[in-house]
Amino acid sequence: MLEIRHLRTLSALRSAGSLVRAAQLLNLTQSALSHQIKLLEDRYGSPLFERKSVPIGFTATGARLLRLADTLLPEIEQAERDVARLSQGDQGQLRVALECHTCFDWLMPVMDEFRKRWPDVEIDLVSGFHSEPADLLRAGSADLVIGSDYSADFATFPLFRFEILVVMAQKHRLQAQRRLHAADFEGETLITYPVPETRIDLIREVLRPANVAFERRTAELTVAILQLVASRRGLAALPNWAIKNYVDYDYVSARPVGEQGLWSDLFVSVPEPLRDKAYVVDFVNVIREQCAATLDGIKLLS
Repeated sequence: MLEIRHLRTLSALRSAGSLVRAAQLLNLTQSALSHQIKLLEDRYGSPLFERKSVPIGFTATGARLLRLADTLLPEIEQAERDVARLSQGDQGQLRVALECHTCFDWLMPVMDEFRKRWPDVEIDLVSGFHSEPADLLRAGSADLVIGSDYSADFATFPLFRFEILVVMAQKHRLQAQRRLHAADFEGETLITYPVPETRIDLIREVLRPANVAFERRTAELTVAILQLVASRRGLAALPNWAIKNYVDYDYVSARPVGEQGLWSDLFVSVPEPLRDKAYVVDFVNVIREQCAATLDGIKLLS
């Protein structure tokens, strides 16, 4: 029989754009997701989507089931939120602190969607960026932290993994290289956010272990960093999603670091009493859903 999980699968396929990312979004293995889809296709005697199309193109059968999903899933999700409000209450606050400077770009649409779902939960940003945001949780100055670290003192929700790329001006001497290694940064200027070196993956994971000598310059805003890079003032290391548009329009160039790339993970951390709050769980789900649909090159964590 057609089940709610089947409709959620089709909706996730459309949002994520691939089987791999849809499986991550649904917390399924790719083989389990493929098996579920095959059972549906066997039931209806028709493929649901074109296997080789990018993005995924749905057949008439798949499109019809998607229309059903678009009708039913919002009602089901709204009912689930209503039940949670009845059992847990519908009021609260989420003071969000960021360790990740570039998270601001995708966080604003997430907060807008969350406010539609939970209008009685007051959500706001703790002003500024914080290199040790867990201290804000301990002090009671924040309710939720988005960052690359997590502590056993708090409840943690995994978000996604992203690649850090090195950004350089067009025609930079390193542009001819397919990948960069520690020695390539010798004598270069690295432009970063004004945070401790221990919070900068490229320095902590690559440059310091190799004893590479480099200069460092800081800027508060991503756009300021990219302008400095484009004007040949130095190199920067930024998440893939933060630089995509600038690279696509040839404003700057980007290269991966090392043979496997330089990757970092993002998590949400909250105090234990908030772990099971429905609006906290839903906020995490909104982040995962929207980022899977809009951010290129990320890998959802399970």
